[in-house]
Amino acid sequence: MSTSIMLFTRDLRIRDNPALAAACGADRVVPLFVFDDAILDGPFAAPNRVRFLLDSLADLRTSLRELGGDLVVRRGDPVAEVARLASETRAETVVLADERSAYATRRLARLREEGLTVAAHPGITVVPPGELTPGSGEHYRVFTPYWRVWDTTRWRPAAEVPEAVRLPSGVRAGALPRLTALTAGSPSPDLARGGERAGRRRMEEWLRGDAARYEEAHDDLAADRTSRLSPYLKFGCVSPRELAEAAPDGARRQLAWRDFHHQVAAAFPALAREDYRPRGRTWNDDREALAAWCDGRTGIPIVDAGMRQLHREGFMHNRARLITASFLTRDLGVDWRQGLRHFNDWLADGDIADNAGNWQWVAGTGNSTRPDQVMKPLRQASRFDPRGDYVRAHVPELAGIEGARVHRPWTLPGSRRDALDYPAPIVDVG
Repeated sequence: MSTSIMLFTRDLRIRDNPALAAACGADRVVPLFVFDDAILDGPFAAPNRVRFLLDSLADLRTSLRELGGDLVVRRGDPVAEVARLASETRAETVVLADERSAYATRRLARLREEGLTVAAHPGITVVPPGELTPGSGEHYRVFTPYWRVWDTTRWRPAAEVPEAVRLPSGVRAGALPRLTALTAGSPSPDLARGGERAGRRRMEEWLRGDAARYEEAHDDLAADRTSRLSPYLKFGCVSPRELAEAAPDGARRQLAWRDFHHQVAAAFPALAREDYRPRGRTWNDDREALAAWCDGRTGIPIVDAGMRQLHREGFMHNRARLITASFLTRDLGVDWRQGLRHFNDWLADGDIADNAGNWQWVAGTGNSTRPDQVMKPLRQASRFDPRGDYVRAHVPELAGIEGARVHRPWTLPGSRRDALDYPAPIVDVG
């Protein structure tokens, strides 16, 4: 009787999960998730992501139990835990999602060194990194040609949900740990719930509604008509291939950007640490300015609104991400790595490839074809929050200011300005 181990990593779902479908081809399967101490002891164990992860695992366990199985939970080194379970259950095969980060690549190599048959299947991205390559190099360095090829590529077929998950007898499932056992600090008060069920509800709601107006509305800060599916994609609660198949063209393009950054990170594993395209720029070591930016107290309302949303929700509207990142790197001249670090501390969707790729794009050290582009915050505010509703929603000190004047509170008459519990701008933005 054959037995396989299904090692869940960033594919916490049962629908359209090629690795799970392949693992369930064996007579018995051990669905396994390992809380990896190498990650929990590092900077990526942020409270928002850990809380979202625990939600997602609890939901995955429920789904597996409905199929007759369970989620086996362990903590430690994933390779050691897989080897131990393989010995206990006489499993011949280990199956997992094909992930191309530097850490995941090392993990895959170590699993194979254990003498096990290891199979990696797609599912983290729509198109796996390395599947599309230009004739002139190992990866695409500019998005537009990548998009043209991506958009005409035939995607893999959807994987079927297993009819049953049969766990070997005698395997102890283990309990999911409490949040406080995994991370210090508290999650954002308005953090979304994780899990496949929550992700699919959100996806279906968005596809029925705001998706039809994506092109005209996705940059409208106050309307908040973006999909908000990024954390569900980060943890694999929603299949990116399934979403791409159903989404309108503009949203599919954003999924292509996600795939683009993953193939860049696979080719340049230092993307979160080193300039992809060094520009010889000297950054300002202005700790007071960095602290004001982190705290949402720069005196520039559109910037502060974005940072306050981040802290409140563990999420930030994509247009606000661009505005706040441009302000930090262009107006304050602070190193993009400092901003990346703060975003990583708070974003539930904090994906190494996507987050670093976007920060470098804004800072001019990444894959942008316009490395000198600056997103002037007041111009961005007038375009994407023309009535000031986004600012008023996230900066309560300014809630009583009417209309677009909320973007320039320093121009109010002296008595009204002095009555505000809001700082003056830390830098002149015009």
